[in-house]
Amino acid sequence: MRTQVAIVGAGPAGLLLSHLLDRSGIDSVIVETREREYVEARIRAGILEQSTTDLLREAGLGERLGREGEEHRGIYLQLPDERRHVDFVDLVGRSVTVYGQTELTKDLGRARAAAGQDIRYGVSGTAVHGVETDRPWVTFTGPDGIGERLEADVVVGCDGSFGPCRAAVPAAAKQTWQRTYPYAWLGILADVAPSTDELIYAWHPDGFAMHSMRSPTVSRLYLQVPTDTDLAAWPDDRIWEALATRLGHGQDGWTLTPGPITDKSVLPMRSFVQQPMRHGRLFLAGDAAHIVPPTGAKGLNLAVADVALLAPALTALLTDRNPALADAYSETALRRVWRCTHFSWWMTTMLHQSGDPFDQQLQLSQLRWLATSRAGQAGLAENYAGLPTGL
Repeated sequence: MRTQVAIVGAGPAGLLLSHLLDRSGIDSVIVETREREYVEARIRAGILEQSTTDLLREAGLGERLGREGEEHRGIYLQLPDERRHVDFVDLVGRSVTVYGQTELTKDLGRARAAAGQDIRYGVSGTAVHGVETDRPWVTFTGPDGIGERLEADVVVGCDGSFGPCRAAVPAAAKQTWQRTYPYAWLGILADVAPSTDELIYAWHPDGFAMHSMRSPTVSRLYLQVPTDTDLAAWPDDRIWEALATRLGHGQDGWTLTPGPITDKSVLPMRSFVQQPMRHGRLFLAGDAAHIVPPTGAKGLNLAVADVALLAPALTALLTDRNPALADAYSETALRRVWRCTHFSWWMTTMLHQSGDPFDQQLQLSQLRWLATSRAGQAGLAENYAGLPTGL
């Protein structure tokens, strides 16, 4: 097979990139290890920055998002004795939208199917070759057991942490930074209407908790737990009791309403950055290049920001033979990556218990400052609601 851009990975980054390229007349083929049903069912992020929603609407992908997404003006910061609202719109003129990544992936998949996009789901043995040449190629085995070779002008890795593209960059040509946090999240989905109108981020001596949501009838909640947590040790009643304690059930008349838990999982917390995000004719986007802990709601939004830079860069490279944007892609993208990595680290270390009493007092001091300082709240709002694309 022959195409202009070979995209490895059919998650939101890969699908959105193919959509934007198609609008500019650039042909692409996507290869994906998982089946489409699995890709569209994965439970992932649910908070979209304003830059993300703006891009989706501009790209003609905002119809269901506009109908079903829930715009939020801000978040709540919860301490054991008070809850303070941080209003992003009032502070920086930008909001966020609650819209599950599963729903966004479905929207993208349907749009690409309607456009006749060539997507090879359920492949195996994917490998990237010749990225230091002008004619790289991707090999894989299809679901029918037949080996395939996909030749391209450019290969883009949107295949996450464990895909072949990150590893295809030689060790001598890259630098990596990483941090593994000494705690995890126990995340649940519950078939119950959210007990809050906007997200609650809670600091508590027992550990962090968060109340999020996926829709008017589905709640998403998290508890800080040890990294070696066994889900069997957390029956539903224990989960709801811990959430009620940490989120302030009964404070100022607020109540947490429990409901049937439909999904439980333990999420590790880590940061990872690999640079550069380009090697020869191989470009990396999303989790293939960087991972952030979920506290700052940045993972999906960073992937979209990467693609927003990469699509015009590849269009200029392949249509106009102008390499300037492609040459600048890694450096430009990494500015935002490191800003979001720092913000995610800041939110994580400010809200999670480390077991150190000194750290605890620093956290309380910082949170009280945020509760009373408009300047501090504006910094949080600017980062959480998202910087403009390209910054």
